[in-house]
Amino acid sequence: MNIIEVKNLTKKFKDFTAVDNISFEVKTGEVFAFLGPNGAGKSTTIKMLTTLLSPTSGTIAINGFDPGKDQDNVRKSFGIVFQDPSLDDELTAYENMDFHGVLYNIEKTLKIKRIRELLNIVDLWDRKDNLVKTFSGGMKRRLEIARGLLHHPKIFFLDEPTLGLDPQTRNQMWTYVSALNKKEGMTIFFTTHYMEEAEKIAQKIAVIDHGKIITQGTAEKLKNSTKTNSLEEAFLALTGKKIRDEEANPMEHLRMRRRMWRH
Repeated sequence: MNIIEVKNLTKKFKDFTAVDNISFEVKTGEVFAFLGPNGAGKSTTIKMLTTLLSPTSGTIAINGFDPGKDQDNVRKSFGIVFQDPSLDDELTAYENMDFHGVLYNIEKTLKIKRIRELLNIVDLWDRKDNLVKTFSGGMKRRLEIARGLLHHPKIFFLDEPTLGLDPQTRNQMWTYVSALNKKEGMTIFFTTHYMEEAEKIAQKIAVIDHGKIITQGTAEKLKNSTKTNSLEEAFLALTGKKIRDEEANPMEHLRMRRRMWRH
């Protein structure tokens, strides 16, 4: 069964086509990597999947719901970790989690239990009363993962979640995510510019460039079709580019998060 279905999806900004008639499916419980160079259309696609942008044309189904017609049920279906931090630095770890629980109308007893559970999973329970502004980048990312999982989402979107993290913290983060995927059958949809992450973790990969999906399949399929030995080499062969760091804009995703819940 598919939990994400995208058909002939297009997004235009005046004369510029950011996403150009793309179609893909993600199965329930699948780990799906969405890869592309800077400006390829990845973030625009994710914004449409998560109700932040309306498509120019085409259809989207998220857990059976249309983001354009049933935003509340779509939003309840997913959790998200943005590329740049979207936590409130002036609140504690616990307060950031609690506020998220209020946004999702989680019953108080369940919310308290779930916050403790998740902060223990990401090794932050002992720091629950510390202000987030005192946290390292890795700690903030772990807190964002915990927050995104608070309402038991069926889909977890991760947009460049390990950008700027050291290798040890990156590996630790993917260990948490992989364990949740196996334990809860959660669908993982992620972007990354670390090709070894996608090659190791993703069960299916779609490569987008200039707004068009140019290929889809397993890492092995992509390597075989390009006669290369690594996903990074396959990506270079397919796009003619090495994947580059995205430009950081720390406030943009905090604004996006607030927009999602503005009534």
